[in-house]
Amino acid sequence: MGSAGADGGRSQKIHLGDDAGVPGAVYDSANCPNAIGALHREATALRILVVEDEAAIARAVRLNLIGEGHAVDVVADGLAALTWAETYPYDLAILDVILPGLDGLSVCGRLRASGFKSPILILTALDGVEDRVAGLDRGADDYLVKPFAASELRARVRALGRRIGPDRMALITVGDLELDPASLGVTRAGRKIRLTAREFALLELLARHPGQLFTQDRLIEALWNADFVAESNIVEVYVHSLRRKIDAGRRASMIENVRGSGYRIRADPTLGA
Repeated sequence: MGSAGADGGRSQKIHLGDDAGVPGAVYDSANCPNAIGALHREATALRILVVEDEAAIARAVRLNLIGEGHAVDVVADGLAALTWAETYPYDLAILDVILPGLDGLSVCGRLRASGFKSPILILTALDGVEDRVAGLDRGADDYLVKPFAASELRARVRALGRRIGPDRMALITVGDLELDPASLGVTRAGRKIRLTAREFALLELLARHPGQLFTQDRLIEALWNADFVAESNIVEVYVHSLRRKIDAGRRASMIENVRGSGYRIRADPTLGA
């Protein structure tokens, strides 16, 4: 999927009119099969959390960042942002100020209080000096006032990315399974495996905690929104798809279903050969 920010050298303002009629309230990387665009020559690929409740703005920001080669997750409220930031090691968080549930400044403060070290970029229509100071005092690293040029957003993300150390996105290895969070790439015993972004998110969560049980409720809370209730079989469907892809030609599955308890990835590297 191409970037929505190709501007032919002209500045583009991101506002609701740019994507009028875009359906839905939440856009995330699961909507893009590869979940990552062509890598920008000068950019470092980052794992970015975007917290924005205006669907059109969220879509425009997401597509611009994917076009730069970043992996992007989008949530639409402050409480969901805290859950996702606790679950995944994001390199950068982009927060709108006015959000349902918990405002962006409160999210920023809670993230810093919880030990979140990555840069935070605040997006807001509030452009007063007091507003900018409030965001910086809560722990934000930069401030971008709406409407803003897509080129400026990309430049600020690149600048914030330069502050991040080279070990920020270490490969995840469990036995012969290897995940690359920066590119959303997966291999097993050297064989490349193509996953959707949501499949990758589920596998990554399990692989970061080998041997640890995750209940269905916990997985739904971390990876889906409130539209999916505990009785939904969405987790079972995605686990089945993952098993089919990562366990092809093997006797046992790397993802174990502990009946009545949940799912976990096997820590024993010799299992499933």
